[in-house]
Amino acid sequence: MVSWRAVGDRSSVPERVADEILRFIETEALKPEDRLPSERELAELLGVSRPSVREGVKFLEARGYLDVRRGQGVFIQRPPLYEGLRKGLDEAILTVNHLFDMREALEVPAAGWAAKIGDEEALGAVEDALRALNAKAAEPVKDWSTLQDLDVEFHMRIAAAADNPFLDQTLGVLNDLIREGMRTTIQVEGRLEKSRHDHEAILHALKTGDEAGARAAARRHIRAAYRTALRANALESPEAPAV
Repeated sequence: MVSWRAVGDRSSVPERVADEILRFIETEALKPEDRLPSERELAELLGVSRPSVREGVKFLEARGYLDVRRGQGVFIQRPPLYEGLRKGLDEAILTVNHLFDMREALEVPAAGWAAKIGDEEALGAVEDALRALNAKAAEPVKDWSTLQDLDVEFHMRIAAAADNPFLDQTLGVLNDLIREGMRTTIQVEGRLEKSRHDHEAILHALKTGDEAGARAAARRHIRAAYRTALRANALESPEAPAV
């Protein structure tokens, strides 16, 4: 269960408030048409002032994530760009090739941007996500649904650390792409351990500010998952791209 975390009384508090609300949206703890807690409740939950909450809400409203309805409250909504992309995906006939091509197109540059920016707090969230994933993966009896959620969270934290407005608008679509691509791969024998090594390589590159290394590690990870998906689906496909 996702819980609200205090953001503290620091600089850029409205942005931190917005980030915390986004975390709830990205993990689907809050979904479209869900109502946010009241301004007073959010201020108490996050340990900030009501004006900071108000500014954070305005920031997300301007970006299309929130719908402020006078006299009713603040509601979650999908950004217009998300809806357009999601509709296009729903209408398309997607193959495993399409899914992993799009993952590579989005996640590889995201890893590079995250390494280049080097935001300590954002990368700390990536590391926390990986720690939680590895701990769950080490349990003798696997909870595959939770493992999938934690794996997706790791990748979404990297996307958030990239601090790119386009990715901000498409995080939900990226979430869907990762989940769909993982659907037939996560339980393949040996894949969990291989993913752990891949994830740790990505995190190391991020934390050391190695932009090229982060891109390369993300690309290796996605292409390895792609080959696993081809085998799992018993698809005939041209030779997978070289690592």
